[in-house]
Amino acid sequence: MRHYQTLLRFNTSDPGGTELPAAMYLKQVLEAEGVDVKIFAVNKDRPNLVARLKGTGKKRPLLIMGHTDTVNVDPKKWTHPPYGAVREGGYVYGRGTLDDKDNLTAALMSVLLLKRAGTPLDRDVIFLAESGEEGHTRVGIQYMVGAHFNEIEAEYCIAEGWGGLRQKGQLKYVGVSTTEKTPYRATLISRGPAGHGSKPLLTNSLVHLSTAITKVANYRPPLRLNDTTRAYFERLATISSPEDATRYNGIVDPARTESIQDYLQANEPGNYSMLRTSVSPTIVHGGIRNNTIPSESEATLDIRLAPGDDGPKFLQTLRELINDPQVEVVRAVADIRPAGAPSPLNNDAFKVIEEAGKTVYPGVPTIPTMMTGATDMANLRAKGVQCYGIGPAVDDEDTAKGFGPHSDQERILEVELHKFVKYHFEIVKNLAK
Repeated sequence: MRHYQTLLRFNTSDPGGTELPAAMYLKQVLEAEGVDVKIFAVNKDRPNLVARLKGTGKKRPLLIMGHTDTVNVDPKKWTHPPYGAVREGGYVYGRGTLDDKDNLTAALMSVLLLKRAGTPLDRDVIFLAESGEEGHTRVGIQYMVGAHFNEIEAEYCIAEGWGGLRQKGQLKYVGVSTTEKTPYRATLISRGPAGHGSKPLLTNSLVHLSTAITKVANYRPPLRLNDTTRAYFERLATISSPEDATRYNGIVDPARTESIQDYLQANEPGNYSMLRTSVSPTIVHGGIRNNTIPSESEATLDIRLAPGDDGPKFLQTLRELINDPQVEVVRAVADIRPAGAPSPLNNDAFKVIEEAGKTVYPGVPTIPTMMTGATDMANLRAKGVQCYGIGPAVDDEDTAKGFGPHSDQERILEVELHKFVKYHFEIVKNLAK
């Protein structure tokens, strides 16, 4: 708790802060316990820390990873100071409590506990405390993979991902993310002649853009299951109500799939998103004054490609769907997180994770999941590292209350933080043997 609160109190918001104080704190703590530490930085204020416990070398290394940066905050919307690490009512409040200083602290404690106990290791255990995960990966994982991959190369990686889901105070399942969608943002650009607002034009760029946005928003990309999502829905059905189980088991039933997907889209958007490439309009720009028809307007599309889907082909599908010569569909940014193969469910790592779940969360199933968002594990999977994302158990109800990652407030149950640290340690200790 002391390390956790200290790390939370550093303003490492991205943008707005710097990861340097957090990295230097970790360096001090690790070196005081005799752990070898290296610092790598393309920007001196945004360093990456690598600590290594040496094993016998009989097996390839294990990488454990957490990022030191957080998203930024609007302090006016916080009940507790966002960098106060306030403990109240069984919770710890603060930016980064769930994303990602829980994993950062758990990884630190796993290294310290292994070192103190002198635990024999067949694998090197590498701890990467990385910067820039929340939007500036060029100073973090891109830099480490591109310039210093030899320092973090591993067979397996344990990092941030899906955690346990609690409903009404009861843990329903322990989630482990074994794959994720790939960000593939695009822009709709609508062009037409400008004119006076008092003379409506059929070529109004905003009208054409609005029609295009509506077509995109109403489009349902084809359903695509992979090993992870297939196992996710199958296992989820075993712990769900009969009504929900019928839906999850009937997703690919031709006679029922459309009505089931309608229900999921309206009531379980996360599960709906796991079934396909998704696209959401997120930002609209257009116009310079209220009496002028703009000659150009645009909208940003947040596209998340399902594993195996092709980005250029998807954009071409959108062009054909929109079917408007006034509207152009263009790729917005270059890849920052490449596509990689899903990590297997039948290897030593997943077996160890399942056993750790049985030890720390007895009687609760472990369910593989696909992240609908993106993490830096993508860069490692693209290099052949098998990655598994874990996290602490959180209350399902907290989302509606606004206490989740990236929300206006953020918190974690103290009891679940301590269970997560134990869970993390059980995984690392047994996988590194």
